[in-house]
Amino acid sequence: MNIERPISLTYGALDHVLPMHMMIDSNGIVQHAGPTIQKVFSNRKIVGRNVFGLLELRRPRNITRIEDVAKIDAKRVQLRTRDSFHTPLTGAVALMPGLDYVLLNLSFGYSIAEAVVRYELAGSDFAPTDLAVEMLYLVEAKSAAMDIASQLAHRLQDEKEMAQSQALTDGLTGLANRRALDVRLDRQLLRKMPFSLMHLDLDFFKSVNDTYGHAAGDAVLEAVAQILCDETRRDDLVARVGGDEFVIVLDDQVDPTVLEQIAARLIKCIEAPIVFQGRECKVSASIGVVSSTSYTSPDPALMADDADKALYASKHAGRAAYTIAGS
Repeated sequence: MNIERPISLTYGALDHVLPMHMMIDSNGIVQHAGPTIQKVFSNRKIVGRNVFGLLELRRPRNITRIEDVAKIDAKRVQLRTRDSFHTPLTGAVALMPGLDYVLLNLSFGYSIAEAVVRYELAGSDFAPTDLAVEMLYLVEAKSAAMDIASQLAHRLQDEKEMAQSQALTDGLTGLANRRALDVRLDRQLLRKMPFSLMHLDLDFFKSVNDTYGHAAGDAVLEAVAQILCDETRRDDLVARVGGDEFVIVLDDQVDPTVLEQIAARLIKCIEAPIVFQGRECKVSASIGVVSSTSYTSPDPALMADDADKALYASKHAGRAAYTIAGS
């Protein structure tokens, strides 16, 4: 009778055989990452980051917790990077018994050729048994393929420079950034459709950073970003405009009663403790709201200023409160 015996693997061994893996704890925090996935993210510090702030889950949808990813029957997920390239990835998921960790091993799949050029990868960046490397060697052996690869490299470089100059995404949360917000507000005015601005600032966020460190602060920001996306509509825009400041553009929504309900719901959701490495991080939110219908001729700068004033009125009222300008 054969009895399976538990084995232990070092991170060094995992890095060698699975250079594109991530080890993720039950809170969704990356505890270790292989050398190739580090290279994909330009060697930015990704350990200690929330995995959903680095990767966007495409299939299966409607999953926001790493525990849910680990429990899916297929054990296979489709993702893409949260960067200017949105590189598609295929992932295999496995639970690590006794560690309360999830092992996520990634592959470029059909995007391997673009990825090699895009991230300046070499054969040593792949597992020794990865057949994709042999495929690339065969492609590179053909002069026609070499010409195409050269053209592709120049095009990707141009696209990279353009993306860097026109990036509209916040690197930490994956939300829109301030530039994207400005573009959206200009579009709202051209459409001449009513809308509301909701300016949100986290209360007690500095205390989280001071007590638990910036990794905990990043996890809180990512969790709040997810709440804001979950509690707003597909056509609304959620932007991170500062350290712990967010702005929501509520398209075609100016009803004060509905705005009060949205603000109250957001505050309630954000007040729920956010667990980071077994510790509860508690924040709340103060909100200021202004509607375009309050102005004869809406001006984004004036609306933003009035929303900011309403926000600070909420803070002076005791925090965890909302103020609707003009009501």
